[in-house]
Amino acid sequence: MFPRFFNWRTAFSLIAIAIVTGTIFYSRYLANKIAADEREKVELWVEAEKFLINSPADTDTRLVSAIIINNTDIPIIGVNEAGVILQYINLDSSKISKNPNYLHQKVRQFKSQHEPIVYIDPLNGKKDFYYYGNSTLLQEVKYYPLVQLVIVALFIVFALYALATRNKSVQNQLWAGMAKETAHQLGTPVTSLQGWVAMMKEDPYNEKIATELAKDVDRLQLVSDRFSKIGSAPKLEEKDVLEQIENMVDYIRRRSPEKMQFIINSGNAASVFIKISASLFDWVIENLLKNALDAMKGKGTITIDISETSRHVQIDVSDTGKGIATSHFNSVFKPGFTTKKRGWGLGLTLSRRIIQQYHSGQLFVKHSEPGKGTTFRIILPKSVL
Repeated sequence: MFPRFFNWRTAFSLIAIAIVTGTIFYSRYLANKIAADEREKVELWVEAEKFLINSPADTDTRLVSAIIINNTDIPIIGVNEAGVILQYINLDSSKISKNPNYLHQKVRQFKSQHEPIVYIDPLNGKKDFYYYGNSTLLQEVKYYPLVQLVIVALFIVFALYALATRNKSVQNQLWAGMAKETAHQLGTPVTSLQGWVAMMKEDPYNEKIATELAKDVDRLQLVSDRFSKIGSAPKLEEKDVLEQIENMVDYIRRRSPEKMQFIINSGNAASVFIKISASLFDWVIENLLKNALDAMKGKGTITIDISETSRHVQIDVSDTGKGIATSHFNSVFKPGFTTKKRGWGLGLTLSRRIIQQYHSGQLFVKHSEPGKGTTFRIILPKSVL
């Protein structure tokens, strides 16, 4: 699923980029063509203007007059060698009257846009310079690709966001459905087992076995309760996370090899209270501890550092295991990612969802170095909205 989605998304982006790039090049071609045509029009206008000024009174000037009159969109300013403005057309007269330097500002602007048309008087050899700007059409053609690029970019962002939101929604529904179905399937046999354990406890010869079975049945009941909470907002209650962590460490320690060492550092704090869903929080700590055990293969040290500020509680779970490559820091939280021969690779995924979605916190890899160990950090806000 993920490779297909990635390839489809990449193809979509490449097609959009190709369309925009093609449009930009074609628009530039059109802009250059229009600019060349406009320069010819300005040259023709200058020739017509000079002919009209210098022609005898009885000369037929209808053609040159038409050429001059038809230029209604290209702004032109004529300047002599001394820098004195001779004439101008297609400029805002209201701005000229309000700002004495307006025409000279426009001359500087036109200089940056085009080379001037130079007219040399055949009688005295003096030069006049005609500076011109872009027509409205040319301006629109030049800026059109940028507008289109912004529109396409917004469309791509919106499409990808909608697609990501849809996939996330489907994934959430899938998680909730699987979790609730698991809880439902566990419910009947757990209830039955509880009845059998109660019957076994009535026989003194089976009391010891029944006590141990009861612990396992309670464990199954806890697992079922955890899965039933996935997909619905759990009730958060004020709990001592230090006590929760110590209980979970004791549970894992009893099931760990003798060469494993567990260290809990809480500074001088005897308790750290915060609103959590106790069963789901225990699940997160259990997953992190089990991952640490798997990374160390039965020998090493797991250290849990707990600290708090006025706004947050911070929990670091560190091991001395094989470590994680930097490129996999985010991948370890994706469904299906695992380096173990067994398992579905869902533990860290569920843990992050529990911390982020239900506790408004963060779970991430703080630090890891191959061959030296890994530190996962949990940050929980003291006030959950």
